[in-house]
Amino acid sequence: MPKIGVFVCHCGSNIAGTVDVEKVAAAARTIPGVVVACDYRYMCSEAGQETITKAIREYGLDGVVVCSCSPRMHEATFRRAAEREGLNPYMVEIANIREQCSWIHKNREEATEKAIVLMRAAVAKVKRDTPLTAGRSGVTRRALVIGGGIAGLSTALDVANAGYEVDIVEKEPTIGGKMAQLDKTFPTLDCSACILTPKMVEAAQNENINLYTYSEVEKVSGYVGNFTVTIRKKARFVREDRCTGCGACMEKCPSRKAKNEFNCGLNTRSAIYIPFAQAIPNVAVIDAQHCLKLQTGKCGVCEKVCAAGAIDYTQQDELIQREYGAIVAATGFQPIRPYQFGEYGYGRYPDVITSLELERLMNAAGPTDGELRCPSDGRKPKNIVFIQCVGSRGQTCRDKSYCSKICCMYTAKHAMLIRDHWPDMDVHVFYIDVRTPGKNFDEFYRRAAEEYQVDYRKGQVGKIYEEDGHLMVQGSDLLEDRQVLMPADLVVLAVAVEPSPDARKLATMLTASMDNNDFFTEAHPKLRPVESPTAGIFLSGMCQGPKDIPETVSQAGAAAAKVIGLLSKKELTANPCTAHPEEVRCNGCGECEKVCPYGAISYEEKELRVMGRREKRRVAVVNTALCQGCGACTVACPSGVMDLQGFSNRQILAEVDAICR
Repeated sequence: MPKIGVFVCHCGSNIAGTVDVEKVAAAARTIPGVVVACDYRYMCSEAGQETITKAIREYGLDGVVVCSCSPRMHEATFRRAAEREGLNPYMVEIANIREQCSWIHKNREEATEKAIVLMRAAVAKVKRDTPLTAGRSGVTRRALVIGGGIAGLSTALDVANAGYEVDIVEKEPTIGGKMAQLDKTFPTLDCSACILTPKMVEAAQNENINLYTYSEVEKVSGYVGNFTVTIRKKARFVREDRCTGCGACMEKCPSRKAKNEFNCGLNTRSAIYIPFAQAIPNVAVIDAQHCLKLQTGKCGVCEKVCAAGAIDYTQQDELIQREYGAIVAATGFQPIRPYQFGEYGYGRYPDVITSLELERLMNAAGPTDGELRCPSDGRKPKNIVFIQCVGSRGQTCRDKSYCSKICCMYTAKHAMLIRDHWPDMDVHVFYIDVRTPGKNFDEFYRRAAEEYQVDYRKGQVGKIYEEDGHLMVQGSDLLEDRQVLMPADLVVLAVAVEPSPDARKLATMLTASMDNNDFFTEAHPKLRPVESPTAGIFLSGMCQGPKDIPETVSQAGAAAAKVIGLLSKKELTANPCTAHPEEVRCNGCGECEKVCPYGAISYEEKELRVMGRREKRRVAVVNTALCQGCGACTVACPSGVMDLQGFSNRQILAEVDAICR
């Protein structure tokens, strides 16, 4: 019979405050095979680990059970301690008596009884554990960053400056992302382009960075350290190696009815275009849907006027396959289009706009050359009303459940800029409450309200309608306990932000987790905030949740540090808890292959000895480098021949028996 040691942690009062830890240790001593059982205040401390290693030496333990917190916290700690004394690290089991017991129970007797049951189950499992050996795999020292906004650029530059090659894949014709559309940034009111453009130029000129603009990730396979990615480089119909960005083609193009996406559709552009003046690469792209030549076979003006001979109407999409050691998702966000909020009249009244549309109207490179004008008739507005939390914070079933985090601050920014540039304009803000969590953010908001005399009204707007050619805003003022009706020349909706529409498709390719709002889910909200649960996949920026630019850049740096740490290794240790088929009983049905989310299972013809004779059979084969030990195949296998090392059916049933005893 194996010799087992049981060690019960107090975790301060986290466990001991609800569970009688001495009683749990005493119960462990009564189990056959347990040769030592004790409790200690902090088992994860150096002294606590020494208690475990000393017991392994003195009693010659074959297995260890630690009754403590979640294995996600300290399983690696206790495994390393056991390994130092020569015990196979996979002969260590954790009984989670904190999250699964003490934190959810109030009654001390019930909590203690449950802790004993969990301990007994862990002992039953460790008796049936077998030593496992982790495999090793090499690392491709190149990283892929998906998204070329401020998050993706910051991550890529940090990794590249550490000496590793980085590819940036950006679906738009230029890098820069949403930050390129902003006029100023809070809380310093710096010019957004003045901050972003040097980053864009640095990325384009860095010898370790390769830009794939107007491109999308088509397919991802492989595993941490060895990903294989197929990138679709879409046809620009303009040769990047020849285009000089002179703009002659845009001036002569007769098709000028396409909505300008960069200016949020507030004006139009030509069918061949460069998104904005500082675009990188500074190369034109042809919009095939609006190009007369590509649609009808006629025109061809841009080809005639292009002195560099860069126009190529025959260009096709190109598929590029590259190998990467790590992948960073930096897919960003988009503001919602608030058509579903009929009470605000967005889409019905031209002078009801979103905050991003206001950014473009106030930008010197925008559709009005920086002059704030009403979209309906071009007149200068006198009264401007901002409405906060449109689509955020779950006020109705149409809203996002979360706070979009940046709206309060960018509304204060807009209000200050308007009052500073056009002091004769009156600015009113309807808000639920003002949230200013960042450094110097509260001072920034107070400047808007006090120094710039912006009229903040606590309350919600119920309706916007048109009367005598003017917009009328009907709302409530909760502080004065009265209804408000005021005219407005321009209404600005501070709309919720949501993940990029491509995020879920990408998450499926990366086998990364997402929450109900389609934001990428981190491996641990506190301890691993920039890592995906899938090894080798990292998160940067607003793909993980709403955040402002300083927080985005901070997270980008953290993601880069994780990538650098991964790429600096010559080889990685693989998880030995992988699926393993019993080949003789496998009937080759293919069910396990269908459910495997990592593509780790394939089928081969093998010659096996069955019932004393040799015969060829189609059997499942597991690529242990790809397998992540999720266990989906073990459930799907109708023959019950697929097992998971470290969590075999025999081990799980032993735990069940111990619990039901």
